[in-house]
Amino acid sequence: MRIRNEVPADEAAVRELNLAAFEGPGEAALVDALRGKTFPYVSLVADDKGLIVGHILFTPVHLSGHPRARLMALAPMAVLPGYQRSGVGTALVEEGLRQARAAGAGAVVVLGHPGYYPRFGFVPASRHGIRSEYEVPDEAWMVLELQPGHLDGLGGMVHYHAAFAAL
Repeated sequence: MRIRNEVPADEAAVRELNLAAFEGPGEAALVDALRGKTFPYVSLVADDKGLIVGHILFTPVHLSGHPRARLMALAPMAVLPGYQRSGVGTALVEEGLRQARAAGAGAVVVLGHPGYYPRFGFVPASRHGIRSEYEVPDEAWMVLELQPGHLDGLGGMVHYHAAFAAL
């Protein structure tokens, strides 16, 4: 298996993957709506001999009152059910964080499982005074600082791309 950037030929497989991994079409529609609409944009696939078994997406978010803050959101991440718990998600997150850092992101936010994301260094976003525009549990709303000191004094509300409102 290898982690690589998504290419146009992967779009249908990424859509099918998201449909298989989530209940309902929301995440698949979100990926389709965001594709090519944001910058920076990090979209990676896990390719197992031509079969797309995982996908992860990082897109910019805005922090109210701090237009120079460089934050990205990790959302969504999907792994085919038969490949879950085999390291695919970990490989996607690690490479995605590396590419988000290379794209200039100072931090990444995620709404995710509090037992999973801390292994990558994510902490509750409330520790940095960062709130979500959506009502979410504190332990599931997390942030990872990619550039040391980037979050110093930057508390506020994170606003996602408008496509997220359809979820």
